[in-house]
Amino acid sequence: MEQRFQSIAEVMADLLEKAQNRQSEKPKKQDELGADDYECPICKDTEFVFYRNEQGYEVAKPCECRERKAWRRRFRNSMIPDEFTNANFENYQRTSQIQEDMYDLTKRYLQEYKMTTNENGEKEKTVSSHNFGLIAVFGEQRMKELPSAERAAVKQQHNNFGIGKTHLQIALAKRLIKDGFNVLVISDVTFMDELIQARMMNDEGEKLNRLLYAATNADVLIWDDIGKVKWSEAKESLYYQIINERYRKQKPIVFNSNEDRGTLAEKVGYAAASRLIGQCGKYLLEAEGTDWRLKKGAS
Repeated sequence: MEQRFQSIAEVMADLLEKAQNRQSEKPKKQDELGADDYECPICKDTEFVFYRNEQGYEVAKPCECRERKAWRRRFRNSMIPDEFTNANFENYQRTSQIQEDMYDLTKRYLQEYKMTTNENGEKEKTVSSHNFGLIAVFGEQRMKELPSAERAAVKQQHNNFGIGKTHLQIALAKRLIKDGFNVLVISDVTFMDELIQARMMNDEGEKLNRLLYAATNADVLIWDDIGKVKWSEAKESLYYQIINERYRKQKPIVFNSNEDRGTLAEKVGYAAASRLIGQCGKYLLEAEGTDWRLKKGAS
């Protein structure tokens, strides 16, 4: 209901009351905040604790909350899919020999990463010089080219779906993030579509360069279901640009695919596949087994 005023004095009084209410609703200044207003009352969320040394100079040292908050930032920036938020090594189910093999290889690969502290108190990262891939024995593209009458039998014999490849590699990503590495997780279809759309934007390549920079400069790139997207010359060029740049910088790619060696090369390009697969060394496993999603749905 609209308020009616009888005089100018009433109007001025109402304006004054509203101004006072707005003033009381303003955010508190830093020095007005109480201990309960901070996530960390020790450093007041600055992530540094100040103290005087023996010479009487005021110096700062990192607060104990700094690494915890840095871990959260790295996790938030990693783009881990929501469905794998709870994926870890502890809840990975190993009910078949291939799952045991994938698990053991992933844990061995994890040992190639080290985070140490030098004499100056600075963190030093050691990343693997190898890529790590879990791929199909009989690729999805090859399967689609079969006569429909043969497809079901071959699919049952050479299934690569739902065997836990992504779960393991997300568990690996989370362990690396916790240890202090910058990890980026991308899903092939979503990421390649974003890159193509960015190429068509009228922003002087700003978004495209931002996406490419993130993919080529992360300590570790986790590439889920690589080769899933429909092939095009533009996408093959983007695959090569990212894979070649990481190959040149010796930055590892952890990937999984429902394609085999041959069909993956057809999807991402032979030059890119040569670098991607060739850098795996002993960390490339061709895997197939029972689709646990279908098995879980039938139970």
